[in-house]
Amino acid sequence: MRVQKAENVNKALEFISSRGVKLTNIGPEDIIDGNLKLILGMIWTLVLRFTIADITEEGLSAKEGLLLWCQRKTAPCALIHRHRPDLIDYDALDKGDRYGNTQLAFEVAERHLGIPQLLEVDDLCAVDKPDERSVMTYIASYFHAFSSMDQAETVSRRVEKFADLMQSVWISRNDYEKRVQVLLENMRTQVVSWASASFDGTYQYAKSQSVLFTEYKSTTKRDWVTERQDLVSLFGNIQTKLRTYGLKPYTPSPEHSPQALESQWQALLAAEAKRSRQINAEIRSIKDKLQKRFAELADGLELQLRQFSSDLAAIEGPLEEQQSRIKVMAEELRPMEKLLEAISTAEQDCLDANVEENDYTIFSRQDLEFELELVQQAVAKKILFIENQIVSRNMTNLTPAQLEQFESTFRYFDKDETNTLSVSELAAALASLGIVYSEEDIDVIHQQLEEEYGSTSFEAFINLLVDITEDQTSAEQLREAFRGIAQEKNFVTEVDLQLAQLSDGCVRFLTQHMPLARDQIDGGSNEEMGAVLDYERWLDEAFQSP
Repeated sequence: MRVQKAENVNKALEFISSRGVKLTNIGPEDIIDGNLKLILGMIWTLVLRFTIADITEEGLSAKEGLLLWCQRKTAPCALIHRHRPDLIDYDALDKGDRYGNTQLAFEVAERHLGIPQLLEVDDLCAVDKPDERSVMTYIASYFHAFSSMDQAETVSRRVEKFADLMQSVWISRNDYEKRVQVLLENMRTQVVSWASASFDGTYQYAKSQSVLFTEYKSTTKRDWVTERQDLVSLFGNIQTKLRTYGLKPYTPSPEHSPQALESQWQALLAAEAKRSRQINAEIRSIKDKLQKRFAELADGLELQLRQFSSDLAAIEGPLEEQQSRIKVMAEELRPMEKLLEAISTAEQDCLDANVEENDYTIFSRQDLEFELELVQQAVAKKILFIENQIVSRNMTNLTPAQLEQFESTFRYFDKDETNTLSVSELAAALASLGIVYSEEDIDVIHQQLEEEYGSTSFEAFINLLVDITEDQTSAEQLREAFRGIAQEKNFVTEVDLQLAQLSDGCVRFLTQHMPLARDQIDGGSNEEMGAVLDYERWLDEAFQSP
């Protein structure tokens, strides 16, 4: 520290003074600041006191030696150059020209330093021993001239040094006040901004505020923390500098004081904590609302589906009334489809908000989508069933047993449940009823049904069978057909059916629906013949007695 240095130097100067050495115009600060002129002057005094007193020049005393030095060397020029190097270029002098150098020193001293020329050049250079008093008197003029100049320099230097100190303090104070004002305003603005901030109720906005808050803490706040610490250090440095030089401490205005800075900082921290709680609470609230919204929609749709299924199962009355009612109900499914879309949107909102679980409902969007599809399928099947029943009812030329048989056959071969039969499905269905056509004939029949009815629907199938049974098929004709396949046996075997080149589907249908001829072969089956079937009884059950 500077104060400690000054104390140490002062102790050294007191010691020198105690040894009888008189020091003029030099203090501790001159040595600390490195004032070369004053330091060299003090060293010269020490040399005179402790060294030159013991010097002799060619056996002469110290005074005589100095006089000889002044005579033989360039002493006047050296003295001038030491104090005023701008007057004499000492290095450019001819060291062997004693007369010229001495004359130059006399002229410069008189012209620039105001020292009258009390001696002639010969008084120093032309005599063996210059006059002691004359020389000492003249040299004393140099001493007084340079001492006065040093005193003026010391006064100016001290004033300049103090001015530099005060300017440095003023710059530091001004810097502190400007920076603390900016920091205080920034913190106040931030606090006000948080206090007036609001949310729009969406998760995206709340999340964006959370991101901005996190960014503030990692950037802006850290800059403010650094600036606050720098300002505290700057204020302390100003006070330390003033105390070092014994000056009054710096007292800033109340609004710029360290206390004001600390108070605003604490207000910022409190507002920051409150803002953090607000954002977190808003996010939690939005997530809870999203969960409740999804649960409300999901539970509502599930209730509608459950009630719809119950209403569908409870439909009764004439077929036409049932048909009309089901078509109305089918239209009622459209709002449920819209509701499922809203549920999908609510689910996506939950996913966007990182909400994966929902304690407010047990139903998921996938559950409801599956249930809605089942209801839609049930309605479609119900419509087809009623339409088929109406068709069957209108077929007055068929017996109930025939209708039941034809309907079960149609449903069995309608594998995709579209209420239509493809070419292969139509061939198999007819073959299962004992009606066998070639592939070319089946293609023609299927094409005719498509042209007449638009598709091979149940109605088209029933009408086809009506035409076939009315024009070609009777119970006796079928018996004759089965006897031909059975080779005049009272039963027909699975092998017989296969040998008759019936389709696999037809054979499978007949073996599943025809009763077994247990009285013909034990158990109604044989490993070689396969199932043994009683076609007589099956036809009796299918056809009414005449």
